[in-house]
Amino acid sequence: MLKVDTSNMRDVYYRPDTLGQQDLLDSVENTKLDRTPEDLLFQVLIDWGVDLTLPIRRDTIHGKTVFFVDDNALVACFDTGVTEELVKALAGCEPLRVVFRDNGFVSDAVKINVEQIFRQLSPNTDIKSI
Repeated sequence: MLKVDTSNMRDVYYRPDTLGQQDLLDSVENTKLDRTPEDLLFQVLIDWGVDLTLPIRRDTIHGKTVFFVDDNALVACFDTGVTEELVKALAGCEPLRVVFRDNGFVSDAVKINVEQIFRQLSPNTDIKSI
């Protein structure tokens, strides 16, 4: 059973003159701490207008939880520590859409390379980070 809840994203409405260094460091994680990967997945499904009745399969690839919606209509990984090897494995599946947690990558270099990897291995994939 699905239940509508508040957004999974943290409130980030600050006034610039009241924002301090610690506030910036606290903003690194943009999702609410009590949200599950399934919560994030359903938010993405709703945001993208994907039918919520499509089959969803959970798999583990390179030690990370990956959701496959309607086989390759949408592939999502909200774990942290996403490596280039995992990105290549997901690109090899040639999904229509792929989504990651914005701060889920093991390094900035991996995050930057995601578009290039998909451009080479699955050029028609729509890529999103939340």
